[in-house]
Amino acid sequence: RLIEFGREAAANRRQRGERRPETFDFLGLTHYCRIRRDGRFGLGRKPIAKRVARTLKAINEQLRTRRHEDPKQTGIWLGRVLQGWLNYYAVPTSHPSLQRFRHRLKIQWLLSLRRRSQKDRFPRKRLEALCADLWPPIRIIHPWPNTRFAVNHSS
Repeated sequence: RLIEFGREAAANRRQRGERRPETFDFLGLTHYCRIRRDGRFGLGRKPIAKRVARTLKAINEQLRTRRHEDPKQTGIWLGRVLQGWLNYYAVPTSHPSLQRFRHRLKIQWLLSLRRRSQKDRFPRKRLEALCADLWPPIRIIHPWPNTRFAVNHSS
C-alpha cells in the first residue's frame, strides 16, 4: 500500500483535514516525518516498539535465571546485550529511544536484584555505579547516509 510520506506530506494532509503523516516500519525501525530544529522536514527513525517490548521481555526472563549470580557478571552480560542493541539501532534521530531502552533495562535489572531477598538491600547508587562501569555509553554509531556514502575523488 502507498502512504504519503516526505517533505510535503504534513502540509498536504493538513489541507485535507487529516492528522500527521503515517509512519512505516522497515528493517526494524519505525520511520516517521519530523521537523528539524531549523524548521525543515527531517526523517526520524526509532526502534519498532514491538521489538523493544519483545527484547525486554526476553531479557527479563534471562534476568530471572541469573538472579542469584554475581551482579558484576550479570552487568557484563547486560552490557554486551546493550552494545549489540546499539550496534544495530544507534542511527541518527534514535537517541531518545535508545536512552529509554537503557533506562528500562536498568529498572528491570534493579527489580530483579531486589527480588533476591525479602529485604530490599540493593541500593540504586550501587546499580548506577555498576551501569556506569560496565555498560557502553549511548551514542549514535551509524552516520547519516549522505555522510556514509559520500565519496571524494581527486580529479
